[in-house]
Amino acid sequence: MKDILYKYLSRWTSLGEEDQQAIVNEIRVEKLDKGAVLFKQGDVPAACYFILEGCVRQYAIDEDGREVTTNFYTEEQAIAIFNHHKSDKSSEYTFVCVEDSVLVVGDLDQEKDMYDKHPQLEFMTRRMMEENFSKVQAEFAAFIASSPEARVKTLLANRPSLFDRVPQHQLASYLGITPESLSRIKKRIG
Repeated sequence: MKDILYKYLSRWTSLGEEDQQAIVNEIRVEKLDKGAVLFKQGDVPAACYFILEGCVRQYAIDEDGREVTTNFYTEEQAIAIFNHHKSDKSSEYTFVCVEDSVLVVGDLDQEKDMYDKHPQLEFMTRRMMEENFSKVQAEFAAFIASSPEARVKTLLANRPSLFDRVPQHQLASYLGITPESLSRIKKRIG
């Protein structure tokens, strides 16, 4: 599992093997069962996460009490909530493991200490977030401009494993369609 961390440290930093080892030894890795909740809508997050193995769903409860899935995080993706603009710092989303998962858990209270101790770790984190933000912007723009069928095709092209890993009703919510529409589209493009 930790080989993924070494890959990221090598890709984003110029740290030597000894410094990489020191960082990896300090990082907390947790195994969580399917259904485990990282934090709920309304909670103030105390940690950020990096997925080594597994799948985590992000959703919110809308005004009508429905769960609206807004993202799925899988291997080598980070989960961080940027809510410093809010006075209460609470999360607008719930994050739950869709399958058994192995996650790096970063304690937000200790984040500054880690960055002070390992400055290149902060640079790496920022670069990863910038890359992720760029992808999210592009995906969101494409999502808004596309038809439901195009959304399904794009998801099949870019993240096909989600169709085997995630319940269909959650995928449909993520795509902004009903489960029945998703079934019809899958049959049509099948």
